[in-house]
Amino acid sequence: QVQLVESGGGLVQPGGSLRLSCAASGSIFSINAMGWYRQAPGKERELVATISRGGSTNYADSMKGRFTISRDNAKNTVYLQMNSLKPEDTAVYYCNAPNVVTLFDYRRLDLWGQGTLVTVST
Repeated sequence: QVQLVESGGGLVQPGGSLRLSCAASGSIFSINAMGWYRQAPGKERELVATISRGGSTNYADSMKGRFTISRDNAKNTVYLQMNSLKPEDTAVYYCNAPNVVTLFDYRRLDLWGQGTLVTVST
C-alpha cells in the first residue's frame, strides 16, 4: 500500500519553530511534485507550499520568508521548516503528492497524508 505519513506537529509558542516531515512508503516508482496544505478550524484547506522533483518551490504569500519546503528524493520525503510561527498558523497540516507512479503496474495516484496538528499558542 502506497501512503504518505506526516510527523512533527505539536504545540509551540508564538515565534517558535517546527519542522514537519512527510514520508512516502510502499511500492513507488516515482514521485513528482509534493506539497503541504493546511486547514484551520472553520476554514477551507489552503496551499502552504509545493516543490517539484527538481527542487523548484512555490509558496503562499503569507508563508514566504517564514516557511521553507525541501525534499529528499532518495528517501521519498518532503519537509516543511516553519519559523516565526504565529497563532494564525494553527491548523492541521497535510502532505500531498498528486502524481505518484507505482512500481510494477505504473498506476498514477493522488495521495494525501492523514494530517498533523500544529498549535501555536502560549
